[in-house]
Amino acid sequence: MIARILSSLAFAFALACPLPALAGNDISKVNGSIEATAGTSYGDLDTVNGAVRIGEGAQVREASTVNGSITVGDGASVGSLETVNGSIRLGRNVQVAKDIETVNGSVFVDQGGKVGGDVETVNGAIGLVRTELRGGIETVNGDITVGVGSRVGGGITIERSHGWFNTGKKRKPRVVVGPDAVVEGPLKFEREVTLYVHRSARTGPVTGAEAVVFDTETAPQD
Repeated sequence: MIARILSSLAFAFALACPLPALAGNDISKVNGSIEATAGTSYGDLDTVNGAVRIGEGAQVREASTVNGSITVGDGASVGSLETVNGSIRLGRNVQVAKDIETVNGSVFVDQGGKVGGDVETVNGAIGLVRTELRGGIETVNGDITVGVGSRVGGGITIERSHGWFNTGKKRKPRVVVGPDAVVEGPLKFEREVTLYVHRSARTGPVTGAEAVVFDTETAPQD
């Protein structure tokens, strides 16, 4: 995961050099947000300082920014989503073919979402609601909620902080596997976490934590 984050920073430096807009429906900027019109097809959407907003039903090959959030409207389809400093929020029935990645920011996928790759953060919460994730979930300092009816194919990993990724935070990450959720792969925790697993949920083997089983609609408060 950290190798991927370093490549993200390289991507940030590369985008910092002004580039002309590419041919076709690609959009590339240094300063400014990008709006993808609902129901329209695009190639790559790249900016350095600005948000990326993808309208309902739009089709986008890839969307990335360095300093800004990414929002995706209901029913849109995207190849991959990546930011360094910003959150990523998906509406209902969004399809992402590959990965969703951010360094400092949260990721939320609303119900009906389908993600073909992994969901990764360093400092940011991850939340899924009735979502099908073929890959895994990885973070260092973020909370994780595999919400009601969600399925994760590749497991969950919370890594130990390394070097400049060590923010000095003392709070334990909170991990919740909700009602009727499934985590098919292993749950691996390299640092202390609080883990709640609903009685109706199913998970792979757990290492580094002991699950607290709950029966209510929401997990107990810490």
